[in-house]
Amino acid sequence: MEQAKQLLGSYLRVTQHMSRQFRSYFSQLDLTFPQALVLTVLGEEGAMPISRLARQTGSANSTVSGIVDRLEKLQLVERVRSEEDRRVIYVALTDRYRAMQEKKEPSVSAYLAGLLREVPDEEMSGICVALDKLDAALARAEE
Repeated sequence: MEQAKQLLGSYLRVTQHMSRQFRSYFSQLDLTFPQALVLTVLGEEGAMPISRLARQTGSANSTVSGIVDRLEKLQLVERVRSEEDRRVIYVALTDRYRAMQEKKEPSVSAYLAGLLREVPDEEMSGICVALDKLDAALARAEE
Protein backbone atom coordinates (compact mmCIF):
# COMPACT_ATOMS: atom_id res chain seq x y z
CA MET A 1 0.00 0.00 0.00
CA GLU A 2 2.78 2.44 0.89
CA GLN A 3 4.57 1.81 -2.43
CA ALA A 4 1.35 2.40 -4.35
CA LYS A 5 0.89 5.70 -2.50
CA GLN A 6 4.51 6.67 -3.28
CA LEU A 7 4.05 5.71 -6.95
CA LEU A 8 0.89 7.80 -7.25
CA GLY A 9 2.59 10.81 -5.65
CA SER A 10 5.60 10.49 -7.96
CA TYR A 11 3.36 10.11 -10.99
CA LEU A 12 1.37 13.24 -10.13
CA ARG A 13 4.50 15.31 -9.51
CA VAL A 14 6.18 14.11 -12.73
CA THR A 15 3.12 14.82 -14.87
CA GLN A 16 2.75 18.28 -13.32
CA HIS A 17 6.42 19.09 -14.03
CA MET A 18 6.19 17.79 -17.59
CA SER A 19 2.96 19.68 -18.22
CA ARG A 20 4.48 22.97 -17.00
CA GLN A 21 7.67 22.46 -19.02
CA PHE A 22 5.84 21.56 -22.22
CA ARG A 23 3.21 24.27 -21.82
CA SER A 24 5.89 26.92 -21.29
CA TYR A 25 8.05 25.85 -24.23
CA PHE A 26 5.38 25.10 -26.82
CA SER A 27 3.39 28.24 -26.03
CA GLN A 28 6.45 30.15 -27.29
CA LEU A 29 5.88 28.38 -30.62
CA ASP A 30 2.16 29.27 -30.52
CA LEU A 31 1.33 25.57 -30.10
CA THR A 32 -0.36 23.78 -27.27
CA PHE A 33 1.24 20.65 -25.88
CA PRO A 34 -1.46 18.39 -27.41
CA GLN A 35 -0.91 20.05 -30.80
CA ALA A 36 2.86 19.55 -30.50
CA LEU A 37 2.30 15.92 -29.50
CA VAL A 38 0.11 15.26 -32.56
CA LEU A 39 2.70 16.89 -34.82
CA THR A 40 5.48 14.83 -33.22
CA VAL A 41 3.64 11.54 -33.70
CA LEU A 42 2.93 12.38 -37.35
CA GLY A 43 6.53 13.45 -37.86
CA GLU A 44 7.91 10.25 -36.35
CA GLU A 45 5.40 7.77 -37.79
CA GLY A 46 3.93 9.40 -40.88
CA ALA A 47 0.37 10.01 -41.99
CA MET A 48 -2.35 8.01 -40.23
CA PRO A 49 -6.09 7.95 -39.59
CA ILE A 50 -7.42 9.92 -36.61
CA SER A 51 -8.29 6.70 -34.78
CA ARG A 52 -4.65 5.57 -34.82
CA LEU A 53 -3.43 9.06 -33.97
CA ALA A 54 -5.77 9.04 -30.97
CA ARG A 55 -4.34 5.70 -29.78
CA GLN A 56 -0.77 6.92 -30.25
CA THR A 57 -1.41 10.08 -28.21
CA GLY A 58 -3.61 8.45 -25.58
CA SER A 59 -6.55 10.67 -26.45
CA ALA A 60 -10.14 10.25 -27.58
CA ASN A 61 -10.94 10.40 -31.31
CA SER A 62 -13.09 13.50 -30.75
CA THR A 63 -10.25 15.25 -28.90
CA VAL A 64 -7.75 14.51 -31.66
CA SER A 65 -10.25 15.54 -34.31
CA GLY A 66 -10.53 18.97 -32.65
CA ILE A 67 -6.74 19.27 -32.42
CA VAL A 68 -6.43 18.34 -36.10
CA ASP A 69 -9.08 20.96 -36.98
CA ARG A 70 -6.99 23.65 -35.27
CA LEU A 71 -3.75 22.41 -36.86
CA GLU A 72 -5.46 22.50 -40.27
CA LYS A 73 -6.36 26.15 -39.70
CA LEU A 74 -2.67 26.78 -38.95
CA GLN A 75 -1.87 24.91 -42.19
CA LEU A 76 0.38 22.45 -40.33
CA VAL A 77 -1.61 19.30 -41.17
CA GLU A 78 -4.08 18.27 -43.82
CA ARG A 79 -6.66 15.53 -44.19
CA VAL A 80 -5.95 13.29 -47.18
CA ARG A 81 -8.35 10.67 -48.53
CA SER A 82 -6.81 7.22 -49.10
CA GLU A 83 -6.45 6.25 -52.72
CA GLU A 84 -7.00 2.55 -51.89
CA ASP A 85 -10.12 3.06 -49.79
CA ARG A 86 -11.89 6.41 -50.27
CA ARG A 87 -13.65 5.98 -46.91
CA VAL A 88 -10.33 6.24 -45.04
CA ILE A 89 -8.96 9.70 -44.31
CA TYR A 90 -5.37 10.22 -43.18
CA VAL A 91 -3.91 13.13 -41.29
CA ALA A 92 -0.61 14.23 -42.83
CA LEU A 93 1.93 16.96 -42.22
CA THR A 94 2.04 19.88 -44.66
CA ASP A 95 4.98 21.48 -46.39
CA ARG A 96 4.51 24.48 -44.10
CA TYR A 97 5.12 22.26 -41.06
CA ARG A 98 8.17 20.66 -42.71
CA ALA A 99 9.58 24.14 -43.35
CA MET A 100 9.06 24.93 -39.66
CA GLN A 101 10.92 21.72 -38.76
CA GLU A 102 13.84 22.76 -40.95
CA LYS A 103 14.28 25.70 -38.59
CA LYS A 104 15.02 22.99 -35.99
CA GLU A 105 11.95 23.53 -33.86
CA PRO A 106 12.20 20.47 -31.63
CA SER A 107 9.55 17.82 -31.40
CA VAL A 108 8.07 16.76 -28.08
CA SER A 109 10.48 13.79 -28.03
CA ALA A 110 13.51 15.99 -28.72
CA TYR A 111 12.45 18.55 -26.13
CA LEU A 112 11.95 15.86 -23.48
CA ALA A 113 15.33 14.33 -24.32
CA GLY A 114 16.91 17.73 -23.75
CA LEU A 115 15.19 18.10 -20.39
CA LEU A 116 16.44 14.67 -19.30
CA ARG A 117 19.99 14.93 -20.65
CA GLU A 118 21.45 14.87 -17.12
CA VAL A 119 19.84 11.53 -16.27
CA PRO A 120 22.39 8.76 -16.97
CA ASP A 121 21.52 6.31 -19.76
CA GLU A 122 21.43 3.36 -17.35
CA GLU A 123 18.90 5.13 -15.12
CA MET A 124 16.79 6.14 -18.14
CA SER A 125 16.73 2.51 -19.25
CA GLY A 126 15.53 1.47 -15.79
CA ILE A 127 12.82 4.13 -15.81
CA CYS A 128 11.64 2.99 -19.26
CA VAL A 129 11.54 -0.68 -18.19
CA ALA A 130 9.63 0.19 -15.02
CA LEU A 131 7.11 2.35 -16.90
CA ASP A 132 6.61 -0.40 -19.51
CA LYS A 133 5.87 -2.89 -16.71
CA LEU A 134 3.47 -0.46 -15.06
CA ASP A 135 1.75 0.14 -18.40
CA ALA A 136 1.38 -3.61 -18.98
CA ALA A 137 -0.04 -4.17 -15.47
CA LEU A 138 -2.57 -1.36 -15.89
CA ALA A 139 -3.54 -2.63 -19.37
CA ARG A 140 -4.16 -6.12 -17.95
CA ALA A 141 -6.36 -4.60 -15.22
CA GLU A 142 -8.48 -2.92 -17.92
CA GLU A 143 -9.19 -6.21 -19.69
